[in-house]
Parts: sequence; structure tokens; C-alpha cells
Amino acid sequence: MRYQISGKQIDIGEALTQHVQNELGETIGKYSQRPTEAIVTFSKKAHMLVCDVLVHLSTGLTVQSKGDAAEIYAAFEEARERMDKQLRRYKRRLKDHHKDRSEPVEYGAAGMYVLPADEDEWESQDDTGLQPVIVAEMESRVPTLSVGDAVMQMELAGAPLLVFRNEKHGGVNVVHRRDDGNIGWIDPRNIR
Repeated sequence: MRYQISGKQIDIGEALTQHVQNELGETIGKYSQRPTEAIVTFSKKAHMLVCDVLVHLSTGLTVQSKGDAAEIYAAFEEARERMDKQLRRYKRRLKDHHKDRSEPVEYGAAGMYVLPADEDEWESQDDTGLQPVIVAEMESRVPTLSVGDAVMQMELAGAPLLVFRNEKHGGVNVVHRRDDGNIGWIDPRNIR
């Protein structure tokens, strides 16, 4: 597995780097035999130290966790424990996902735009209404997954929603965490 361990305005010593590699390798090794890359970033947020961990698995899925504490080792341990809990919860599904899928998850390119939050900053370009000003334009990746795999990916990444291409019909779908704690699934093709 390839490790990328860095700090944002923090010096990362060799001892911390070795500790992260050993502990993270052990945690991931329990649940997934083929991780490809781990990106660990340490940063400061006020008086707390924050550790973000992102692990790419060979199946194309991504696992993400975050921890914060007053000490840098404690922040990493919190992030590692959260990742351990996520992987333990999905261990059986991760193994089943790996057996059923001979190829890694396919990703398609999609445009992603950032619009200003204040509608007063939008320009009127025609008579049909207001057109927003694009603040930033980036490329995003949209995975091709089953609905169950999309829910698992959303949970593993800790994201509030996931846009994906449904592998059954190729249409764009969305799964999201609802305010009541349940998972919502939006499939425009299933209009009744």
C-alpha cells in the first residue's frame, strides 16, 4: 500500500509517520486485503489537531474518517478507531462486493460547479430569470454502482449524499441521509 502522510502547516516527524503506517496497515489489513493508497493529512483547527484519513481500496471504494484531539497521536487514534468501526460494520459486505465484482468500480467524468451562496451576486442574463455566476468549475467522478453499494460507499466516505450511475439501467441516481436518520434514494426513472 502506498502512503501519503502530510501536515498542513505542521511538521510531521519520522516517528509519527512510522506509527501511522504501522497502525493503519494493521487496521485495514483486518478487513481488506488489497488497499491501494492511504492519504493521511494532519492540520490545526483552533486549539485542536485534526487528522483526516482517506483510503482507496482496490475495488474502487473509498473509506474516509476524521479525528480531532489536543494531541496529534490522539487525533490519529480517533480517526483510526472510526475507520475500524466503519470497516467492521461493513466487513461482510466489502468481502461480498469484492467477490461479485471482477473489475474495479467504473467512474465517469462529470462537471461540478460552485455557485455563490448569495442570490444578490447572481447576474440576470436573459428574460427567463436569474442565472448564477459560476465561482469555480471542477471535474468530479461519478461511480457506477448498485444501490446497496452506493449506500455503503456513502457511509464509508462519511458523506451526506452520493451521486452515482445505477448499474442496472445506467441512469443517474442519488442516495442521501435524511433528517430522520433513514437513507433516501432518488431514481428519476422510477416515477409512478
